[in-house]
Amino acid sequence: MKRRHAYLLACLLLLAAGCANRGIGPQGGPKDVTPPAVKKSKPENGALNYKEQKVRIAFNEYVILENIADNVVISPPQKHPAEVSAIGKKVIVSFPDTLRDNTTYTINFGSAIKDNNERNALNGYSFSFATGPEMDSLEIHGILLDAENLNPVQGVVVGIHENHSDTVFAAEPFTRIGITNDDGTFTIHNIHPGTYRLYALQDISRDFVYQTGEPLAFADTLFTPEVVVQTTTDTIWRDTLVNDSLLHLPDSIITAELHLFEPSGIQLMLFREDKQQHYISRVLRKERNAFSLVFSTAARQEPEVLPLPLYDDAPFYDWNTAYIMQTGTQRDTFTYWLTDSAVIAADSLRFAVTYLKSDSLFNLQPQTDTLFAVFRQTIADRNAAKKQKNDTLPPRPDPLLVTTNAREAFEVFDTLVLSSPLPVSLVQQDSMRLEIKHDTLWQPLPFTLIPRDSAHMRFAVIFDMQQKQTYRLTADSAALVSVYGNANDSAAWTFTVKSDEDYATLILHVEDHTPDMVLQLLNDKDEPLRQYPLPSPDITVTHLAPVTYYLRIFRDTNGDGQWTTGDWMLHRQPEPVFYFPKKLALKENWDFEETFIWKDVPLTGQKPAELKSAANKK
Repeated sequence: MKRRHAYLLACLLLLAAGCANRGIGPQGGPKDVTPPAVKKSKPENGALNYKEQKVRIAFNEYVILENIADNVVISPPQKHPAEVSAIGKKVIVSFPDTLRDNTTYTINFGSAIKDNNERNALNGYSFSFATGPEMDSLEIHGILLDAENLNPVQGVVVGIHENHSDTVFAAEPFTRIGITNDDGTFTIHNIHPGTYRLYALQDISRDFVYQTGEPLAFADTLFTPEVVVQTTTDTIWRDTLVNDSLLHLPDSIITAELHLFEPSGIQLMLFREDKQQHYISRVLRKERNAFSLVFSTAARQEPEVLPLPLYDDAPFYDWNTAYIMQTGTQRDTFTYWLTDSAVIAADSLRFAVTYLKSDSLFNLQPQTDTLFAVFRQTIADRNAAKKQKNDTLPPRPDPLLVTTNAREAFEVFDTLVLSSPLPVSLVQQDSMRLEIKHDTLWQPLPFTLIPRDSAHMRFAVIFDMQQKQTYRLTADSAALVSVYGNANDSAAWTFTVKSDEDYATLILHVEDHTPDMVLQLLNDKDEPLRQYPLPSPDITVTHLAPVTYYLRIFRDTNGDGQWTTGDWMLHRQPEPVFYFPKKLALKENWDFEETFIWKDVPLTGQKPAELKSAANKK
């Protein structure tokens, strides 16, 4: 009995020890970070004379495929996409198209193959086989950058054509292809000896043929891939005792051969052609007293509007002179402010508009369309109309909400501007005052109002503005009256002009300068804040806010004052762009001198890391 009790007590103690130590000890081992490994395949990687239309690759663990369309690239490109699937520990690629004779096929899986548990990717895995007795083995290497901002571009097809015709890019699929990595680099594998044209294509249509509107890049020269043998020598040294001294003396020389694929280091600049269809995208009439024509892109010339009867045999009122046209700042919107009460009261307006519209080749041709501008009343509009009908007195127009760009700290290079939400028909400058503050007193100053737009909705206030001075602009009631009779309420705006000491100054010298250069100052989002032509290598930029800037230069080869993209049909590359390789943290009341040396720094190393990081976050 005692022996039995002792046995039970020992079991209880062991059980308690196991419970107490449940959280101690191995918890499954270290995390698996090893990607899947290939065990075998049919055919073998690099096989010759393979005719079957299916490839089977076996791995050492269960695998899955992710983002097949973006990762898996088969070269030469297929007319019908291959079926790529994962079953257990196998990846199977089935070709619906008959394989070509004497052709090398390359399947680049990118990062698509991952293990089933930890999702570890087998990055850069490539599989090749040949349907003939020889395996093509030449390669082309390079990098693809965005032409406008030098960001590396990922996931873009890079291809070659053995046909050198200008039209083949838009007519036939590539001979062989690769795809750019996350750093913009690319490799086209298993190229047959020959001479090729090189392109990049953001293949939105997924047909490996250029379609108008798809971003592209092209090399100006032809390339002949080859293997370059480079001989290197290395010296083996040995410690030798000579006259009681230990000397490090050469022992032998080793010679080795390196086989390098050329060409390499090619730079392609991706751009989107400035070929957008130009047309009227919509007609808006949110208010009774105005309608807008909205174009798909900026218009080169103003449209012509001709009023028409609402329907055949309907009474016709020609309101061609009863409106004021306002051109939007981007020239893609034209607003027509109606000034006749009969026209404003009409729920629908019919008119013909003549404008320039793009044809199938993106050429602008005169076009005349018949359009309607329809005002759709809301419930609030209907209730207001009923109330107005029952009122014995005519409604009082809403106040004209006049605003300015005045603020407490006013930039020394700014112009004071008055803005109205409606076209202004009357400006009574006698009902406005501009004053300067001396001590505690306000003293009047002369000024002039100048319209800034054709609709008289913005007015510049011109006066002798002095630094460090405080000003007040006052507008009495009805100083401005709209074409609809709206008058402003009395208002006053006070502002103080900054001084030169509040700004930084940049003194810049550009090495290897050309007269067609244009300087851009950028913010930390890679957006231009200011732009200056550079007719000479030296420039002084004043009145800069004490913040961080970046610098970019482009070659304005066509002299239009703006960066111009490329054109495939004209074989015109985008205008070259160069970055100053570091940020400029400017301080107020300081002069900063810098030298822009763009020629000695490769394009891939010019852009500051902070701007590259900002681009990756977008």
